[in-house]
Amino acid sequence: MSLVLTTASVPDRDKVAYWNDAVSRTLVPMTVAPRGDGPFDGRIATDRLGYLQVSTMEADAERVSRTPALIARSSEALVAVGVQISGTATFVQDGRRAEVGEGDLVVYDTTRPYTFDYPQRFATHVFQLPRRTLGVPDSDIRQVTGNAIGTGDGFGAMLLPFLATLASSSAGGYPSAVANRLAGNVVDLFATLIAERAHPDGTDADARSHLLLRVRDHINRNLGDPDLSPERIARTHRISVRYLHRLFEGEGTTVGQLIRQRRLEECGRELARRGRTAPTVSAVAQRWGFVNPAHFSRAFRAAYGVSPREWRNLRTAQDDPGRSLAVTSAPGTVLKDAADVHGTDRQGADLPPSSG
Repeated sequence: MSLVLTTASVPDRDKVAYWNDAVSRTLVPMTVAPRGDGPFDGRIATDRLGYLQVSTMEADAERVSRTPALIARSSEALVAVGVQISGTATFVQDGRRAEVGEGDLVVYDTTRPYTFDYPQRFATHVFQLPRRTLGVPDSDIRQVTGNAIGTGDGFGAMLLPFLATLASSSAGGYPSAVANRLAGNVVDLFATLIAERAHPDGTDADARSHLLLRVRDHINRNLGDPDLSPERIARTHRISVRYLHRLFEGEGTTVGQLIRQRRLEECGRELARRGRTAPTVSAVAQRWGFVNPAHFSRAFRAAYGVSPREWRNLRTAQDDPGRSLAVTSAPGTVLKDAADVHGTDRQGADLPPSSG
């Protein structure tokens, strides 16, 4: 069911104050200043579609301002996409100024100041979503804000009728599972729009590759954190978990599998390292992010075919040429002795055999 707020029944002297409060509570805190002298008229209707908020606003000429002081009052970072239904607007954000006509789209970030100047009565659809769900770098969003996106051709022409239909239908009438799926589809479309505008020459692949390298580096630097997870990684890089998993689709592994693999590799290196005082297996496991020693032992054996203690014994056996120890380097593969595990390449001796 839509939430509808209107100045229709509000006394003339209170209309402007009511409208300021209505818009600020429905969208984000902002200041609205009417451009005319007569009684002000405005109406805003809002629905929820999963984590996506869909609003339709119609009002007399006004100027909307989102200032740093108002931004400080907001608890969540949002990205909005506006669709100009009627009238025109002048939109300013990130040092850019755009003249917005009927049918144009605008993208704006609510965590940075902006203004909309509507010189006459207007109507607009506003789609708001948490920025973390969008899954695109902040740098891409900054390249798109402060611009009017035409819908006469290209991706915008395909997107406009879909958004118009979505805004005019009763978004609140969908079952929860359907609403969340629709919201996810809208987010993907917005992400595609931003990527297309931010990388018109097809450089999006380079941006994704750079982000993937940053994520891998972050994982390598935080292997010892037992709370390292896809959710934490996505939050650190200000992308959605969905986008994080999408980054790894062509990598032959998942985020969780990579974390486990890298932890096991570092544990294997440390267990194979010789010294007068060798740390216990559980101490090594905890140092590299494994909280449960039993789980670590099972994971190590599943990946490399030997227990952590057996792997350490292999190193001892290498120091004693007369000692032979049969182990499996991977499920289904039996090695004759320690030399078969380590080979003659001393540089690779500290690594457990990888399961790929």
